Amino acid sequence: MTPSVLIVEDDPKIAALVRKNLEAAGFACRVAGDGHTALREVAADLPALIVLDLMIPGVDGLEVCRRVRRQTQVPVLMLTARSGESDKVLGLEIGADDYLTKPFSTAELVARVRALLRRSAPARESALVRGALEIDLERRTVSRGGEAIEVTTLEFDLLVFMAEREGRVFTRDDLLAHVWGEDRVVDARSIDSLISRLRRKLERDPAHPQYLQTVWGAGYRYTTPAESG
Repeated sequence: MTPSVLIVEDDPKIAALVRKNLEAAGFACRVAGDGHTALREVAADLPALIVLDLMIPGVDGLEVCRRVRRQTQVPVLMLTARSGESDKVLGLEIGADDYLTKPFSTAELVARVRALLRRSAPARESALVRGALEIDLERRTVSRGGEAIEVTTLEFDLLVFMAEREGRVFTRDDLLAHVWGEDRVVDARSIDSLISRLRRKLERDPAHPQYLQTVWGAGYRYTTPAESG
């Protein structure tokens, strides 16, 4: 999925410049013009990375970084006019992962964002084991209790996406965007059909699913049954 970046910057021109270059590099961006808005954005939908100005209205950038760091390890790139060594040291000590001073090179900004995301990305498992269900990510195979389950490419991609985010509820649009992409020509019924086919293959009783559960009015979630044998 497209990595999301929260840009915390009160200067509209700089915010627009940063957003334009990061979106051109393939990132999905949101902008917060003050510290209070930034903290609300982080709480509502945790980004993959935060580009954070220090001198912003409301809660300043240093305090935003402190509060973010108490709750999450999301990478923080400080982008500020404060170029003194003591400012850099303080920013890094309170939890920033990198520090870029203004004026800055947009190419360097993009490179640093990419580097931070590479460093923060967890090593992917070679297999997902969820109770009796085993999903081999390298061989792209699925088995339950040692018994192979034949799945299609779309079914495999959907299953991996949901199993890696166990317990999270996804709308049909979320799942459509992941499996078919933003330029899809299919509709929500395609997800319902895909889920139904997977249930027939995975579930002991597809009429009462344990792995792929419907959350009425919201969408679907993946759950590992307490007893999956």
